[in-house]
Amino acid sequence: GGASPATSRRARRAACRVSRRAPPSARLQVIISGAPASGKGTQCELIAAKYGLTHVSAGDLLRAEVKAGSDAGNEAKKFMDNGQLVPNEVIVGMIVERLGRADCAEGWLLDGYPRSSDQASALREAGIEPDVVLAIDVPDEILVERVVGRRTDPETGKIYHLTFFPPPPEVVDRLVQRSDDTEEKCKARLEVFHTNNKAVTDAYDGRIVTVDGDRQKEDVFADIDAGLQAAMA
Repeated sequence: GGASPATSRRARRAACRVSRRAPPSARLQVIISGAPASGKGTQCELIAAKYGLTHVSAGDLLRAEVKAGSDAGNEAKKFMDNGQLVPNEVIVGMIVERLGRADCAEGWLLDGYPRSSDQASALREAGIEPDVVLAIDVPDEILVERVVGRRTDPETGKIYHLTFFPPPPEVVDRLVQRSDDTEEKCKARLEVFHTNNKAVTDAYDGRIVTVDGDRQKEDVFADIDAGLQAAMA
């Protein structure tokens, strides 16, 4: 006999999933930028899943290299231990090497880098040019509200938000706020972000797709998706 209704439903769902992914022949190279709490991490997951891109986070890469004790990692650690910024050439070297690995051959999504015009120039000199630069735009007052309301449960590591994702009453008393999640520190971080981001968007003029990030994540992704489709056309 034929397949059971459940089996054919599953097959249809799988077919749907496959068709929703972009064709692998379209090799996209994407940089994404967004302020702290802009929802960038969520969008990175959605983009990587739909387009089959390898998500490379500059921060994660740096931490992984330090942990692995690679030459670049040890070099970076010297600066980090002294509370200094890791110099450009160390990070650019890591990123160029990472984007050259086999899993990035089908396309990549670079997150958290470049953060200045010098860094953008260094990537360009290394022959790394994105097809698109996605900029997630959220008003500062919304970002501050998102950050200041964040609380972490030290026992589970789960993150709540006093307004948007309230914790259950039984854990409220043990929640902690990260020391840099105060309004003052958040505003200082945003100031640095805006200064640097202006330099980066100027460096990639003509390839920027700006998306309104003050909406539901599905709506934000729909705009990102449209921008990426247009870049591939």
